[in-house]
Amino acid sequence: MTEYGFLRVGAAVPNVRVADVDYNLNGLIEIVKDADHKECDVVVFPEMSVTGYTCADLFMQPLLMDAAAEAISELARETAEYQIMIAVGAPVIAHGRRYNCAIVMASGRILGIVPKSYIPDYGEFYEKRWFESGYGISADEIMFAGRMVPFGTDLLFEYKGAKVGVEICEDLWVPNPPSTPLCLGGADIMLNLSASDELIGKHDYLCRLISQQSARCRCGYVYASAGWGESSTDLVFAGNAIIAEDGAVTQPEQRFFTAATILVKDIDVEKLRNDRARFSTYFDNAGVKSGLRLMTAMCQEVPKSPLPDMQVDPQPFVPHDERKLGEHCEEIVNIQARGLMQRLNAIHCHRAVIGISGGLDSTLALLVTVRAFDMLDLDRSGIIGITMPGMATTSRTHNNAVDLMHALGVTSMEIPIGKAVAQHFTDIGQDPTNYDVTFENSQARERTQILMDVANKENAIVIGTGDMSELALGWCTYNGDQMSMYGVNAGVPKTLVRYLVKWFAEELGAKSREILLDIVDTPISPELIPSGDDEISQKTEDLVGPYELHDFFLYHVLRNSFTPRKIYYLATVAFRSSYNSATILKWMRNFYRRFFNQQFKRSCMPDGPKVGSVCLSPRGDWRMPSDASSALWLSEIDRLEEDLKSSQNI
Repeated sequence: MTEYGFLRVGAAVPNVRVADVDYNLNGLIEIVKDADHKECDVVVFPEMSVTGYTCADLFMQPLLMDAAAEAISELARETAEYQIMIAVGAPVIAHGRRYNCAIVMASGRILGIVPKSYIPDYGEFYEKRWFESGYGISADEIMFAGRMVPFGTDLLFEYKGAKVGVEICEDLWVPNPPSTPLCLGGADIMLNLSASDELIGKHDYLCRLISQQSARCRCGYVYASAGWGESSTDLVFAGNAIIAEDGAVTQPEQRFFTAATILVKDIDVEKLRNDRARFSTYFDNAGVKSGLRLMTAMCQEVPKSPLPDMQVDPQPFVPHDERKLGEHCEEIVNIQARGLMQRLNAIHCHRAVIGISGGLDSTLALLVTVRAFDMLDLDRSGIIGITMPGMATTSRTHNNAVDLMHALGVTSMEIPIGKAVAQHFTDIGQDPTNYDVTFENSQARERTQILMDVANKENAIVIGTGDMSELALGWCTYNGDQMSMYGVNAGVPKTLVRYLVKWFAEELGAKSREILLDIVDTPISPELIPSGDDEISQKTEDLVGPYELHDFFLYHVLRNSFTPRKIYYLATVAFRSSYNSATILKWMRNFYRRFFNQQFKRSCMPDGPKVGSVCLSPRGDWRMPSDASSALWLSEIDRLEEDLKSSQNI
């Protein structure tokens, strides 16, 4: 693996000639050379790729079997110089019986032979005519290629720090595939050597099968199936190359290709292992010790660059599947609304108070509250939206707030805070021309006081508007906008807030749409510092950094437990056209500094629904002492900055 925990795998589909072992061997060698050029660590070939899968009764010919064994020896010799683990399919005789096998080799050495466990004998398949089942064979060795070689279904292979398991074609299709105990025994990557013929609808089912097994086992799954050159007497083989990582499937854009090909992908083994450790029930399935035999191949780890087309999602919180766009948004909003509905029912409350600023967060909170009231069949007039213009409120945000409330049919109130805050400044001796933290926070706390008191007066609940990104950075006023009676946006990061408001704009009527799209285009600002020209001068992202970067950092800290070094590496790939390395490091430092020293605000955050895979609730996903030190994390960023300076001076 690389220092960032990636293993580069390849699913190779060679051209074959049925029973022409020399031709097939040359094809395998050429693909290994290509895989070496692409810096692959592990490559898997299809089932029976040495001989061809469709040899039928020719498998009973000793000449073919001997040629296959010699070809395996030659393949090991010819590829010894490459730092690649290879899994290739061939027939093998063991204890006088024929087996359909995967031969695993590295650095010129055959590490082990894994026989197929489940031999199909139905429909178009009649493998039992030629091969025995390897099910249950363990702790065995056979003489192969002039030496004793481990043989059995209990083999696990270790290469470049990753553990690799093997199953063959039909093994995946049974209720309890060998990949399940192999992964529970430590396999990070599963290889499947297959020869699956094409039928209408079969490919989609196969992809779902691979995806589900990869997700269930939290593993990388590399699948290579027989293709061009296999006999078409009764069947057609498309040559499928499929790679799945924790459920996410990658495959070539086209199928039924005729040229030999290899699909290459970097699999994040570190992430897979972190996921297994994070989900406590994963290893509950393991039971007693697995009893697997671990075959380790030594090699020299060579640093490699990321694949030129490597994709890292710059917005991991935002759904991207255009086909399910509306469905995803609907589900997110319904989770938020359902949480609020339950809270209103539990406290027997039919009224809600929301501070409406004309910004993204309060807009989404209002839209969600309207959705909850509609679902409860409550009159929207029970939603009291309050705009509280202060010392820096612009006409743009104020008008959008008022217009949106009117468009949605909620009760609208306006309570200016200028006089109250000015009096407060007099009371505490604050210079009103000193735009410091007291100047800003006094306004936020005055607004919260108004919301709480109106809620008491109206027998209502205060709806919190702050989002998860603000909570991560502590970009909220303690006992001010940090506080509410139910925070509907607590599990929604800023990048997703913007996305949802834009989705609402397309779902609602023309008048609301115009308002919402302008809110989306408005710079994010707390509007606490006057500008004097009715323009937004205080822009949040100028002060704390771009939210798309912070949400990226947040996701990989919470969801994947990655180090700053790895997150930085991923960020340079994800944002290579948007931010340079120095900018990423600048805002990463700010993220970690604020994330640690603002935990005290999260430790007492109000209730609110979890929406995605992570949240910051101290009662849920993230539990951390408020006085924890950030020194380790900031020290790693120091080293990254030093490395960057050194590389720029070369």
